[in-house]
Amino acid sequence: MPNRLAHETSPYLLQHADNPVDWWPWAAEAFEEARKSGKPVLLSVGYSSCHWCHVMAHESFEDQETADYLNAHFVNIKVDREERPDVDAVYMEAVQAATGQGGWPMTVFLTPDAEPFYFGTYFPPTPRSGMPSFRQVLEGVRSAWVDRRDEVAEVAGKIVRDLAGREISYGGPEAPGEQELAQALLGLTREYDPQRGGFGGAPKFPPSMVIEFLLRHHARTGAEGALQMAQDTCERMARGGIYDQLAGGFARYSVDRDWVVPHFEKMLYDNALLCRVYAHLWRATGSELARRVALETADFMVRELRTNEGGFASALDADSDDGTGKHVEGVYYVWTPEQLREVLGDDDAELAARHFGVTEEGTFEQGSSVLQLPQQDGLFDAEKVASVRQRLLDKRGERPAPGRDDKIVAAWNGLAIAALAETGAYFDRPDLVDAALGAADLLVRLHLDDHARIARTSKDGRVGANAGVLEDYADVAEGFLALASVTGEGVWLDFAGFLLDHVLARFVDEESGALYDTAADAEQLIRRPQDPTDNAAPSGWTAAAGALLSYAAQTGAEPHRTAAEKALGVVKALGPRVPRFIGWGLAVAEANLDGPREVAVVGPTMDDPATKALHHTALLGTAPGAVVAAGTPESGEFPLLVDRPLQQGEPAAYVCRNFTCDAPTTDPERLRTALSR
Repeated sequence: MPNRLAHETSPYLLQHADNPVDWWPWAAEAFEEARKSGKPVLLSVGYSSCHWCHVMAHESFEDQETADYLNAHFVNIKVDREERPDVDAVYMEAVQAATGQGGWPMTVFLTPDAEPFYFGTYFPPTPRSGMPSFRQVLEGVRSAWVDRRDEVAEVAGKIVRDLAGREISYGGPEAPGEQELAQALLGLTREYDPQRGGFGGAPKFPPSMVIEFLLRHHARTGAEGALQMAQDTCERMARGGIYDQLAGGFARYSVDRDWVVPHFEKMLYDNALLCRVYAHLWRATGSELARRVALETADFMVRELRTNEGGFASALDADSDDGTGKHVEGVYYVWTPEQLREVLGDDDAELAARHFGVTEEGTFEQGSSVLQLPQQDGLFDAEKVASVRQRLLDKRGERPAPGRDDKIVAAWNGLAIAALAETGAYFDRPDLVDAALGAADLLVRLHLDDHARIARTSKDGRVGANAGVLEDYADVAEGFLALASVTGEGVWLDFAGFLLDHVLARFVDEESGALYDTAADAEQLIRRPQDPTDNAAPSGWTAAAGALLSYAAQTGAEPHRTAAEKALGVVKALGPRVPRFIGWGLAVAEANLDGPREVAVVGPTMDDPATKALHHTALLGTAPGAVVAAGTPESGEFPLLVDRPLQQGEPAAYVCRNFTCDAPTTDPERLRTALSR
């Protein structure tokens, strides 16, 4: 018999709808039930593509005996961290403060007032490697709750007070300058891995936002070291096992320092960010590898993550059926030499093994290998390699595919819109721009209400009940701003403005300029979450700073410019100290130092070839964070186009800072030069 989760939209919650555990979703009614029954709350937080979440579900939550104990002694709440990042953030902060580490599944025990008093992540069904079993934990918590309730209440109260007393190292409402950005670059250089690319040791995550900073810093200052770190890291990732060498798209992270063995889940946000990174790397260098990876990643998103409604699904699982009914991580993607021979024959299998780094010993589990590109391009015949790749891809398509989380997350779709719009514009792929427009249209139709408040998620055309958080407003605004620049359709600038007005009104601290992750009128948790550091995607704080800055450059809106510069105060404080964890903030600070530059392209029509040439050149400009407005002088859709006439009847481009412009040009080459100095 399904439990209460059967009525939810989250694929992760629906995965637990048939558990014998009497799950509640996060709701006031669940805590009221805990108060009435006098039971503590078990809060279990995870997400659909989380491997260890599946493991714990199978071992414990599908077990009838464990479920009976949970139902008898706890009120059990299941949360999808992707639907409720605010709930996840608040309790993860408590877990990390108490244990020094965190992860998912996150297991937290709460009082009926939602105050945490005991923490953990994955617990095995039997004691293992010094970890207690889940049943032992449950019995210990129940014993403490029944026999030492006052002590539990005291611990919970202290934890809540400690969390409330934590403060962000804000640094004041002043944006970083040359000195802070140079110090951040020096800090990154110290942590850089020159042999393998990337930063730090294992596990290694794609440093998308740091690479954006490095590319912008090089564009502004000419620092070759910054460009070299970006190039080498991108090449190492693209040649490694973290990149799907057959179908494109990136896995979540590499478990080793060499980018060989990934954690195989594929997330929309990673691929959106990396698609944009590689497109920007191509824009800066002309790298053919960067061009290929940007387009393959864009095609992966459209082919494998696009939903029937036009948005983009959240993720593909790491696990899939190994053919025996058992779900195994990575089995969909890996190959043995014998499997190559079965598909390709002996001669082509030998070529494939050398080209993709497949060995008899294997690089993964049970003698299988993750496909890589260890050899330099050109070593093998290109047509033969293409044939081998296609045959392997066709054969892989016969394997049971990983599951897909079809939930539409507003913020991540905003990132995808920006990436697809720009990649489509750079490489003359109008189909990619159309895909971006389709996702943007879905967000406007389904996720925005009449007051431009945004819902966090939807699924199958049904909008979720959870309010958008700061990253939703900021990342969707970023996507709409990119669409406005690419399409010349000012309506997307208007929609971005509606969202950013909410940011100013509901997320910004009026006195300091600091930002919160939840709106002032959102559900009140034990702490109002606030984190300026990047995680898997840009923080809501720095994403908002970037979108506010771009919107101000497009419109001249002084409140948005002031809010952006105040928000960048945290980058001044943290950038020189922890540059790896505030890369997007550093990238926005580069744009702020550069102006950012404003480019107005005017022509008789948007279809005019000379206008299109200037517009394309403007979009390819490497000036950090430059904004582009394109249209006719009379259109009125972009403030940047006001009083920007044609030149002797010819299309013209104006390069400006703070709405003060250089002399216009009708020559794309002169425009390119103006945007590269």
